[in-house]
Amino acid sequence: MSQRQLFVTTALPYANGNFHIGHIMEYIQADTWVRAQRMQGNAVNFVGADDAHGAPIMIAAEKAGKTPQQFVADIAAGRKQYLDGFHIAFDNWSNTDSPENHKLSQQIYRDLKAAGFIETRVIEQFFDPEKNMFLPDRFIKGECPRCHAKDQYGDNCEVCSSVYAPTDLINPFSALSGATPVLKSSEHFFFKLSDPRAVEFLTEWTQNGKHVQPEVAAKIKEWFGVRTNPDGSTSEGLDDWDISRDAPYFGIEIPDAPGKYFYVWLDAPVGYLASLKELLNQRGEDYDTYMANPDLEQYHFIGKDIITFHTLFWPAMLKFSGRKTPTKICVHGFMTVNNGEKMSKSRGTGLDPLKYLALKMNPEWLRYYLGAKLNGKNEDIDFNAEDFMLRVNADLIGKYVNIASRAAGFIAKRFDGKLGQVSEDGQALLAALREPHSAIVAAYEARDTARAAREIMALCDKVNSYVDANKPWELAKQEGMDARLQDVCSTCIEAFRLLTIYLKPMLPALAEQVEAFLKVEALQFADTGRLLGAGHAIGKYEHLMQRVVVEQLDALFEPPAAPVVEAVKPGGEEIAPTITIDDFAKIDLRIAKIVECKPVEGSTKLLQLTLDAGEGRMRNVFSGIASMYRPEQLQGKLTVLVANLAPRKMKFGISEGMVLAAGPGGEEIYLLSPDSGAKPGQRVK
Repeated sequence: MSQRQLFVTTALPYANGNFHIGHIMEYIQADTWVRAQRMQGNAVNFVGADDAHGAPIMIAAEKAGKTPQQFVADIAAGRKQYLDGFHIAFDNWSNTDSPENHKLSQQIYRDLKAAGFIETRVIEQFFDPEKNMFLPDRFIKGECPRCHAKDQYGDNCEVCSSVYAPTDLINPFSALSGATPVLKSSEHFFFKLSDPRAVEFLTEWTQNGKHVQPEVAAKIKEWFGVRTNPDGSTSEGLDDWDISRDAPYFGIEIPDAPGKYFYVWLDAPVGYLASLKELLNQRGEDYDTYMANPDLEQYHFIGKDIITFHTLFWPAMLKFSGRKTPTKICVHGFMTVNNGEKMSKSRGTGLDPLKYLALKMNPEWLRYYLGAKLNGKNEDIDFNAEDFMLRVNADLIGKYVNIASRAAGFIAKRFDGKLGQVSEDGQALLAALREPHSAIVAAYEARDTARAAREIMALCDKVNSYVDANKPWELAKQEGMDARLQDVCSTCIEAFRLLTIYLKPMLPALAEQVEAFLKVEALQFADTGRLLGAGHAIGKYEHLMQRVVVEQLDALFEPPAAPVVEAVKPGGEEIAPTITIDDFAKIDLRIAKIVECKPVEGSTKLLQLTLDAGEGRMRNVFSGIASMYRPEQLQGKLTVLVANLAPRKMKFGISEGMVLAAGPGGEEIYLLSPDSGAKPGQRVK
């Protein structure tokens, strides 16, 4: 069989936060599949990237006081600890603001336009009157027009997966300000999915049984049928796709359209190609030549919440821009915890990947557990703490690792670390272990790692039955049984090697330890066809894996500690000691008008105020509020003056009182102002 050429990606995480367990589950699934392909000798380029564009990034960056580029870079800097921690080995990790993605996205758009798939039209779009900006779909929420689920986004429903226009939402509101948005006109660019060419292509592509799972194809078929629109009318086929957004927007500019940007979902999947191109450039390989290979296979691993974009928009973009369409879209479900409970950090029901690693929990426990649950369908899976501990301890420790630990010591102590000849019954056992090789490889190919795990554990049971029947610990005590002891233990080591080959895609780090212990090269699936053989020397056995203990799981799901309740300091300062009304009456507070305000030469903190306190004269007051106010902002305003404060001689002159302000100081100083109607000279009581 000739070597397959594979290009593999995972969905791009949005660069506005850390990885969560859903990301890690997808990456482990894809990484396991990639490793299984490489163990067959196939050539794989496995790439990922951060989805860096869109209004949410722009708004989050502004709040953080950063440029969008710096904001994304800071998020990206935290990715490595997750990927390395769970042995997820991408060949390249990029982001969609890369030069490669700008060029590729704009070229794909030009090619689509040349093919007649782009048109412009004036539309009414929601506008936030408080924020003074057009609202991106994800910043409009409301009731789904199809299933009437509440609090759904403006582009698609997360409950029924319907796709619609933001204007179809019932009772829409701005997620930025809470205001009811108003409609304004704007010219937008559309990808004509309603074009008969696109409908014909996508109908065949999604329903031919090759590119998506059957359950996914059934869901997609619903979107092609007759449906009732929010206004009561019916329509059939596909709606055109709005691919543009108005400035201000962080994204890729549409060629020859100032102030217009690609909607993030147009350039995000192009990021798959851009990350690949970046990788090939680093190696000195030609991207166009690589993509032109007719045998190249393109696989995308995604969650079921983004099926629409990957099975309709993305294939159509590629097809009608003259590019290769995906070989397969591999869709998985969501993860729940402890019998379907929704994840919640506050209740301690979330599974935090970094907390898992910080507790020194073996990352391959999780890799195996997820592998034993995922079956290649887009079904949800549940992380159950008791099941996790039982499966890891029973399968990996009790069944698999136990085989090596029961045999390696005898080989080292009694036979100088060298394997012996395997007799007929041992050969029969090893043949039984080699027999399901093709079925296990096929299970990995189908992403049905649950079936692979079941097959492998059934083989472990066969080996442990052989151990229990031959009892090497008893053979070691019997005179004249050395040859049989070496035979049995050698059979166990040979079996352990075969089982390790099968488990390696799920347990890469453990397999590397085993390779060192057995003194062998990196194991491949083809290696099941041969044995180590008599005379092969193995290394010293070191314990390969610890058991899961309940204390670790308790700590993993322990709710966050309640904050220590301290005496509340309003505004950051404790309330001053109690005074009487007579004490307060000694302070004469007066309304004063700021007649003039100017900076103080030689001081960056002070402003010089000329105040009218209704006394028939002006007062001169120096106030340390220059960090917050410009002089022109204060001139003519009313404020509150401590009128009976003793004058104070300062470097810059005499200060005759003090104006009142709130805040901790620095750039947080807020001058007190009375309500309208107050007059200079009136006393504050």
